[in-house]
Amino acid sequence: MKNVFIFDHPLIQHKISLLRDKNTSSKEFRELVSEISMLMGYEVTRDIPLKEVEIETPVGIAKTKVVSGKKLAFVPILRAGLGMVDGMLKLVPMARVGHIGLYRDHDTLEPVEYYCKLPDDIGERDVVVLDPMLATGGSGCDAVKFLKNHGAKNIKFVCLIASQQGVERLSREHPDVGIYCAAVDERLNEHGYIVPGLGDAGDRLFGTK
Repeated sequence: MKNVFIFDHPLIQHKISLLRDKNTSSKEFRELVSEISMLMGYEVTRDIPLKEVEIETPVGIAKTKVVSGKKLAFVPILRAGLGMVDGMLKLVPMARVGHIGLYRDHDTLEPVEYYCKLPDDIGERDVVVLDPMLATGGSGCDAVKFLKNHGAKNIKFVCLIASQQGVERLSREHPDVGIYCAAVDERLNEHGYIVPGLGDAGDRLFGTK
């Protein structure tokens, strides 16, 4: 699929392997999620426009480039998406952060919205949705729909691990949204978890069950 970017950088792949390990502690898991997010953010922000400026160095004038002021917003899907925010903000500290709260109904496996708080100028910003897992695709699709309903136009979806089903659904329902991930696993189990995946990202981030 043209809108899917899978990271093959050795450091990202190494850290994803550590994330998958059931013996990785919550502290280590949080650190890894933040580190991977920062590494992924390098590529996700590749198309930020630049402008030429003149900078006075200690020995002369340099014509160089800086970010041209394009506005960014990171929007984590609560709660697991919170683990990816700090890594992204280390690269782009001037970005705004919105939040979308969704939970998955255990019977239907479909997402239910309980919270949505976005920057007032979300329609003028490039938006990066953050969620460690793209499983059934329901939460991702709904989050993108909420953002579009609030005026967002240029949206990217960044996750750590996706299922083939989730990628296909998000691509089908929102073909204009780029999907960035470190791995695409082949299937979901009967509970809607990615197999082999890494378990429940929220529980592993925050030490809950």
